[in-house]
Amino acid sequence: MNVIFNEVQYDVERAIDYAFQGKFVLNFYEYLKIKGAIKQVVEDFLESKTVDNLNEVVNDLETYLEGGSDNQHKQLREAYGHLSKPQARKIKDYLINILEDARKYNYDKRKGRRKKQTK
Repeated sequence: MNVIFNEVQYDVERAIDYAFQGKFVLNFYEYLKIKGAIKQVVEDFLESKTVDNLNEVVNDLETYLEGGSDNQHKQLREAYGHLSKPQARKIKDYLINILEDARKYNYDKRKGRRKKQTK
């Protein structure tokens, strides 16, 4: 289980790096299904520092997009100034989607769920 958790964290961090290069390569829900991740792995991921950092980047991008002239906005312009507003919006939406996919997968893996029978 620990190996899968480490792989998930590594792949998400790599996907974040790719997103800032304009490459959106990870459909996180499908990734978790393919990995066969169990609920505990996803719960651990949702409580990890990676998710904390992801939330922080999303908040920074939202603040960068809203703009302003105070000191915080100046720092964010310095950090994210290489991104156009549409690029920043696209990256923010992509990162939010990763978080939502993790929550959805966690919800779908709750106890009492049965797989649909196929004929």
